Amino acid sequence: MIKVLHFFKTYYPDTTGGIEQVIFQLCKGNQAFGVESQVLTLSPDPFPARLTIADHSVTRVKENFNVASTGFSLQAFKQFKQMAAEADLVHFHFPWPMMDLVHFATRHGRPTVLSYHSDIIKQRTLLKLYGPLMNRFLSSMDRILVASPNYLESSETLKPFADKTTVVPYGLDQSAYPTVSTQKQEQWRKRVPDKFFLFVGVLRYYKGLDSLLSALEGVDYPLVILGGGPLEQALKAQAEKLQLRNVLFLGRLDDEDKTCLLQMCYALVFPSHLRSEAFGISLLEASMCGKPMISCEIGTGTTFVNLHEETGLAVAPNAPLALREALRRLWDNPQQARNFGSNAKARFQKLFTAERMCAATTQVYRELLEPADVGDL
Repeated sequence: MIKVLHFFKTYYPDTTGGIEQVIFQLCKGNQAFGVESQVLTLSPDPFPARLTIADHSVTRVKENFNVASTGFSLQAFKQFKQMAAEADLVHFHFPWPMMDLVHFATRHGRPTVLSYHSDIIKQRTLLKLYGPLMNRFLSSMDRILVASPNYLESSETLKPFADKTTVVPYGLDQSAYPTVSTQKQEQWRKRVPDKFFLFVGVLRYYKGLDSLLSALEGVDYPLVILGGGPLEQALKAQAEKLQLRNVLFLGRLDDEDKTCLLQMCYALVFPSHLRSEAFGISLLEASMCGKPMISCEIGTGTTFVNLHEETGLAVAPNAPLALREALRRLWDNPQQARNFGSNAKARFQKLFTAERMCAATTQVYRELLEPADVGDL
């Protein structure tokens, strides 16, 4: 049994973003390949300090303060050193500058894998200060994983490390999603239109939702927005100003509600316009449900999942008129939309299952731990 320690700044149950979902899928799915996983993370309120999520152990240490989306914890240094000593391998999740400090300060001596989830986009000024440490940290990793060839090709940060970078696409386990009850279906049929576009995600600056709302001005296709976040009130105000009457803000919902809406929607719209959106787990979920997609071409994994003219449409980022035309095209061509959805489901089953992601990740672990036996794997 290979013992792996995952280290990231946030995790369930405190937060539920895309990186947390990937870590969860790895911890759960890697068990079938002989891997026992633990997670070390920060929490503003780490009580209890140790808990079990699904079937893996999570240890939380106190977050002392947070600057520029970077949590810091003095306790993390000691706790990481203890847990790394009991692990065979450490799996880091980038970006998180404090992680670099912990890695070097503890001198843990374990083989290292880094999942490179995203370039640093928003904190450009801080990146100038962090850059030397970041490059030293990336240089020290034994293997780097990236979720799409698109991101590897377009990331300036990753280019110097391409020789030790492996593409392992994110994957989902369809069986882990809840079965939607008839009662739940009836409940939502009464609340949403028969035909609607769906957005799923946290309402953050890079999601491009202001462009999507602008695209609806004058056409007002039904849009359901599932998710909360820092921009929620501003987006509601924008919808009101544009007099959009067919936009429904639902806030955060549980997994059964989300699954139900994914199954019911006509298509998923995912207008993220900045490279902070490195992949888009919501696109995977839509693919899993056989739904056509609209996304933006930003050189990341969004257009690795959603292939233009095959699984949906990809338009220029931050371009409301292009988004409007894509919405119109799908809305007016239901047969083409169905074809895109069928292609998306086939692509999901071929490339994006959790089993495939876990098998590829475990292979990397074994290559690092058993280099002499690689040829026999």
